[in-house]
Amino acid sequence: MRTPICDFARAYGEGNTLRMHMPGHKGKGPLGVEGLDLTEIRGADSLYEAEGIIRESEENASKLFGCPTYYSTEGSSQCIRAMLYLSLLDAKEQGRAPLVWAGRNAHRTLLSAVSLLDLPTRWLLPEEASYLACPIDAGFLSRALSKAEEKPTALFVTSPDYLGNLLDLSALAEVCHRHGVLLLVDCAHGAYLRFLSPSRHPLDLGADMACCSAHKTLPVLTGGAYLHLSERLPRALRERAKDALSLFGSTSPSYLILQSLDAANPYLEQEIARELEELIRSLDALRARLWAAGYTLVGNEPCKLTLLTKPYGYTGEALAALLRSGGVECEYADPDQLVLMPSVRTSQEELCSLGDLLCSIERRAPLTKTPPLPCLHDAPLTPRQAMLAPAEEKPTEECLGRILASPSVSCPPAVPIAICGEVLTQEDLLAFAYYGIRSIRVLRE
Repeated sequence: MRTPICDFARAYGEGNTLRMHMPGHKGKGPLGVEGLDLTEIRGADSLYEAEGIIRESEENASKLFGCPTYYSTEGSSQCIRAMLYLSLLDAKEQGRAPLVWAGRNAHRTLLSAVSLLDLPTRWLLPEEASYLACPIDAGFLSRALSKAEEKPTALFVTSPDYLGNLLDLSALAEVCHRHGVLLLVDCAHGAYLRFLSPSRHPLDLGADMACCSAHKTLPVLTGGAYLHLSERLPRALRERAKDALSLFGSTSPSYLILQSLDAANPYLEQEIARELEELIRSLDALRARLWAAGYTLVGNEPCKLTLLTKPYGYTGEALAALLRSGGVECEYADPDQLVLMPSVRTSQEELCSLGDLLCSIERRAPLTKTPPLPCLHDAPLTPRQAMLAPAEEKPTEECLGRILASPSVSCPPAVPIAICGEVLTQEDLLAFAYYGIRSIRVLRE
């Protein structure tokens, strides 16, 4: 499989052309990659009007993923906004009032997207949900749809979530399509799922649109992501994909990230399936070792390790600090859990070293403090109204009864504790404090 973007950039970088164009480094600089960092010069194509090397590379990616696939250099966030925009267009084309139902553990990007698009949203929260996990299943969705006075035009779910939980997308897709609802999947953590046997990629399981962050689980530079569209979507809608991405994207996309996505294609074609099999075997052995040592693991995503740390006697942050002192940096830690994200670039020796380090940590008496649970409130304002209103930063403990104006959460995990436009309750304030958020933005009184 050719790598047309890489080939062009390499040839240009090795030439002696006088660069009277952007970027300002002119191909020279301390990083050593400046020669490959381009702009939309002749022959380099243009991401949102792709007709040359970028189009060829995206067609290569489409063959690998088995569906129309488009590049993003601004992560899955750009793709989430594009998916919601396309779902809005689809609803209007059908003469329906747009309405999105979303799992309560959606990334904060969803809030910015529905606010920018002025897209009505209803939140779904099963009884078993936590702040980072929202186990929506076909039964829950069917019951919600049967009771709804107004059916949604799209359902937005996160699979895998930050803790490594995969939803039954096949069952959800069947329910959605029976009710005329588009299924949109934030699969930011699951770009590799297409290359398992059998595939567990959302589009292969019936989703209508999905985004995948290549940089999270594949050997791709940070910011590289894919927007995937189903062939079941109307052709006219699929042809608006580039418009949707350009609506939210920079007119100066990173050519280094584009080259990274391009360079990944031959690897995805030839090597990743075998390397994933080897990685998953090693991870299964590591999981068995950790269970035997007394650790509690959760999640069914094959390439993520999520430890519930309190049964072992530590908060997630405390266990992360011990790992850090041993030379291991984790992906995410909070008071209750620790998330580790190996990939095909993680060697078996490194996984063995990780297991040695975890098993060397002394087990203590379990910690018993339980985390707060998310809840839904009546919201006097929509997220758009709240996010665009005058606001002020206040200490969290002073915000009882105030209306939240900003998600006020960092990344990771970037999952809102409360929704913009909601009136904050005592439970919300306790949750903010539990996760170490000392000040929040609320509407100015």
